[in-house]
Order: sequence, then C-alpha cells, then structure tokens
Amino acid sequence: MNKKSLVNSIKPYLLLMRMDRPIGTLLLMWPTWWALWVASGDHPTAKHWAIFTAGVFLMRAAGCVINDIADRKFDGHVTRTKNRPLATKTVSLVNAWRLFIALLLAAALLLLALQPLTIYLAFAAAFFAVTYPFMKRHTYLPQVYLGIAFSFSIPMAYAEITGSIPKEAWLLFVANILWTTAYDTIYAMIDRKDDLKIGIKSTAILFGDLDRVIIGIIQLLTILALYLFGQQAELTAPYYIAVVITIWLFVYQQLKIMLRKETRCFEAFLHNNWVGVVIFVGIFTHTLLKN
Repeated sequence: MNKKSLVNSIKPYLLLMRMDRPIGTLLLMWPTWWALWVASGDHPTAKHWAIFTAGVFLMRAAGCVINDIADRKFDGHVTRTKNRPLATKTVSLVNAWRLFIALLLAAALLLLALQPLTIYLAFAAAFFAVTYPFMKRHTYLPQVYLGIAFSFSIPMAYAEITGSIPKEAWLLFVANILWTTAYDTIYAMIDRKDDLKIGIKSTAILFGDLDRVIIGIIQLLTILALYLFGQQAELTAPYYIAVVITIWLFVYQQLKIMLRKETRCFEAFLHNNWVGVVIFVGIFTHTLLKN
C-alpha cells in the first residue's frame, strides 16, 4: 500500500474521531487542567498531566464514535452531519464498533496507574459518555447530560491528587455543567430546524424563543459558580480577573447569537475555547505567584 492509499484509508477513521475538529477536545481539556492545577496547589506532576490529558483525547474520540454510531440513521438528514463517515458509509458499522472498543480499552489502560477512587469515578464518567448520544431521543436536556459527562474529570483529578473530593471540586463540577449546557445549547441552535424535522430533542428546542435569555441566565450562573469556587479554593486576584474577562466573553457570545444565524452561532460556540483558556491562565497565574 502506497502512502496516498494509506492516508485515504485512515482518513475516514480520523474524521469519525473528529480529529479535524479539536474544539470538543479543548472544551473537555480545559476544565480537566483547571482541576489538576488547583488540586495540586501548584502544577501537577508530569504523570498526572500526561494520564489525564491522554484520557481527554481518548474519551472525546470514543464519545464521537459512539455518537455517530447512535446517530447513523439521522446524520444523513442533517445539513451539518450528512457527510460524516457512517452517514456516507465510508466506514462500516462493524469497524466503527471496533474503533470504539479499542479507544475504550486504551483509556482503561490509563486507569491502571490511578487510585481506586479515581477508577470508580472513571467508570461513572464512561457511563455518561457512552449513554449521552441516546439522550437526545428521550429528553430535551441532552446538553445538561453532556455537561455531566464533560465534568467528571474534575472530581477525578481531585480524587487522584488529594485522595478526596472536597466542596470546591463539586462547585467547579457544577460550574462546568452550567458552562457546557450554555455552549452546547448554542451549538444545538445550529441544528434546530433539522432536529425538529427528524424528532431529535435539545435544550435549543425546549427553550424556543427564550433561548438567548435562558442561555444568558445559565452563563450568569456559571460566573456565580466560578466565583464561589474561587472563594472556596482560596484563589487570588489573577483568577478573579479571569472571571471578569469571562463575563465579557459571554457578552460577546450573546451578541453573536442575537440574530440566531447558524454561522454566527457556530462562531459563538467555538469562541468558548477562549473561556477555557482565560480561566486556565487565571488559575495558572495564581499558582505561579503563590509559589
């Protein structure tokens, strides 16, 4: 097999894992790093950083694969997803399942180096990640469910580093659920017309014409939860500056989605990467100055 043929054979599997769209990995990675740095009181060990970061990549990829397996009969009817590998049959269902299992096994191997409490939490995280794609058929709150799945790395980081899950970890857990619900509702606004046609549920459909108002309320609650987390974790000025900047980032997103145009909603969704960056810089600067 020549190089071009090898690339062509691998490409559909990379697309299935969304390697061409790293935003999901980044949105999962930033809260993980927030928790790792605060729980460590400084910077985490190379071991903890490597294991948790690798876990983010593997579980996000696995989540994308199981999502496409679950949605294979729907994706072809949605403008944004009609060219996905399973929808176009460039990857067989059997091979998609094989890839999914391989990714889960690789993630499971990482657990061998972690504490028992962390492992228990990892199984709970895997349950939410694997079952999330099926929630959009049964509830209008799949974005909240995704928020829970995307937040389990927070108590996992605390459990691994401190041996317990203190109150501050749960405050950050709640903050991340709120943030995820807000940005994934913005994302769901892009597909709302198609989802209504094929019977897929989402918070964007549930909120209807009040979508921007409710997203704004959720964003305000995110700010409140981040503030309370900072108080509980005894973080200093750099962190609170980051929280204030996050307020302005949310205002910018509100302006983006004002007309509910699909391209602008997608830009607002992508913009959430900066929220993750800003909060991390605030935490990192706090630990740097503290020590």
